[in-house]
Amino acid sequence: MNAAEPFVASETALLFVDPYNDFISEGGKFWERIREVAESRDLIVHLQQIVSAARRAGVRLFYVPHRQWQPGDFEDWDHPTPYQLGAARFRMFEKGSWGGEWRSEFAPQPGDVIAKEHYASSGFANTDLDFLLKQHRIRRVIVIGLLANTCIETTARFATELGYHTTIVTDATAAVSEACMHAAHELNGPTYAHAILTTAEVVAALAG
Repeated sequence: MNAAEPFVASETALLFVDPYNDFISEGGKFWERIREVAESRDLIVHLQQIVSAARRAGVRLFYVPHRQWQPGDFEDWDHPTPYQLGAARFRMFEKGSWGGEWRSEFAPQPGDVIAKEHYASSGFANTDLDFLLKQHRIRRVIVIGLLANTCIETTARFATELGYHTTIVTDATAAVSEACMHAAHELNGPTYAHAILTTAEVVAALAG
């Protein structure tokens, strides 16, 4: 798909991955680690622009949330990953905490769909996301949110494996370093994504 080709609203979904305060709000537990990359790309502004454009176009939003930490998570697991154990140490997205809430301007609205929480990186693995997309007759997905080289890449790659037309957006995500962004969008992205666009290109296509 090129930047000029419009999306068909009835068959397109915006997958918004992990817009939690801990990720993208001042004072969030992970914000300082991604701040430099996020601010260099005007992340918050671009997320707002895409969400607004999707809503105007009638594209349904699907929220793809990470597991909210609760006491006992990962205890007695055979194979928790270092990433999961690190998140548990810091109680990332702790259930009932401010950090585990949606950033206020990105809170779900009536008609939005919230998938079940994912434990690792893929929004599809061990959740109901694929089922929900199919029930809404979705064929194309646009994936935005955090982090570029973990949950965004894994969710988008999984979407392609499941047969969805997949678009990733280079400046509507962030990561802890430029190297991670480069790997996600310039090295790995072209191996699976049908389109790799900027926010401006996505907004124009949605308006079309």
